[in-house]
Amino acid sequence: MATKITPVKKKPLSKKDTGSFKNKLYRFLVKSFLWFLGISIFFVVLFKFVPVPFTPLMVIRGIENKSVGKEIYFSHNWEPIENISVNLQKAVIASEDGTFLVHNGFDFRAMEKAYNSNERGRKIKGGSTISQQTAKNVFLWQGRSYLRKGLEAYFTVLIELIWGKERIMEVYLNSIEMGDGVYGAQAAAEHWYRKDASSLTPQQAAGIAAILPNPRKYSATSSSSYINTRKGKILRVMQHIGKIKY
Repeated sequence: MATKITPVKKKPLSKKDTGSFKNKLYRFLVKSFLWFLGISIFFVVLFKFVPVPFTPLMVIRGIENKSVGKEIYFSHNWEPIENISVNLQKAVIASEDGTFLVHNGFDFRAMEKAYNSNERGRKIKGGSTISQQTAKNVFLWQGRSYLRKGLEAYFTVLIELIWGKERIMEVYLNSIEMGDGVYGAQAAAEHWYRKDASSLTPQQAAGIAAILPNPRKYSATSSSSYINTRKGKILRVMQHIGKIKY
């Protein structure tokens, strides 16, 4: 004789159970947010005084090279800003962020100009400031998602408040990609010109700044006509930048 099995009906969640779940979820989200704030502020404060040992991009580049069977080449030598030629500081301002010394982390006019040009289908450099690029390079991954842009804005505000302009420039010049496997001013000066970052001439500094949009594609020496044109423009702008006062 067959035994009839009656399915057990699941008891629907009561309003009390639903409320308990929502409370737990709320507490979890609040705790996660507070942990994020605490950890992010801790590292921003830490890197105000301690050299940044590596960036997410350095790790990503290493993984990319290994995945295609390329040799993992990595050159990164931290130098305090007083050991980096003022010519290079002027060159990156001329090339990347003309209002770096006066803005609060964001250049809204440049962002609007970049947006309008992209809408018309014209390809120009983005509107990111040196502060935004530093925040992205040190704390975040590459990409164009709204989440990453939101975090970039958050970290930009933090470093502007906690680091100040001189430290932002110091971290920027020591962390950004300046060649294939080359990170920071000292490594770039040695790689491209066989000299220290402190002794870069205006022409050499302009050469490094000119390749920053795509340092793995372009060369600071024996450059293409496009890069030589960029060097000339950067040098002309550098002549109008006076003494840098952070």
